[in-house]
Amino acid sequence: MSGSRLEPIRGGRWETGIRELDRGSSPVEFVLVGALLTVLTLAVVQFALAVYVRNVVHDAAVEGAHVAALADTAPTEGAQRTVQVIGRAVGSEYARDVRVRETTALGVPTMEITVRTTLPVFGLLGVPSAWEVTGRAPVESLTEGR
Repeated sequence: MSGSRLEPIRGGRWETGIRELDRGSSPVEFVLVGALLTVLTLAVVQFALAVYVRNVVHDAAVEGAHVAALADTAPTEGAQRTVQVIGRAVGSEYARDVRVRETTALGVPTMEITVRTTLPVFGLLGVPSAWEVTGRAPVESLTEGR
């Protein structure tokens, strides 16, 4: 039986070739693996975006704390600077809750800026006020006693 797809095997049974048994599974496997890799890639990109947003907000809080800690500026100027930096980098909706206060760290007067911001879950959309990031800076003084 040359040219036939059926080949006799032991015991007189007929069985299709090995290649015939796998027919049709390759396209399905390709689609499933492709979908899995796409989801995995998007998850890594989303994680990178979340880390970027967190780093920008933290850097803005630290920069705002340094501005607020200067001897000739008011604490509100530091908060304004924080809002400005966040607004330029990731959008003003990430700078809705910015608080500034004077505190003491290790016996040294310190300015502290706290930003509660959105945790990006799907693109830049996410859970509002899910992250709290704080930046601190020692207060600059023109007198030695302070």
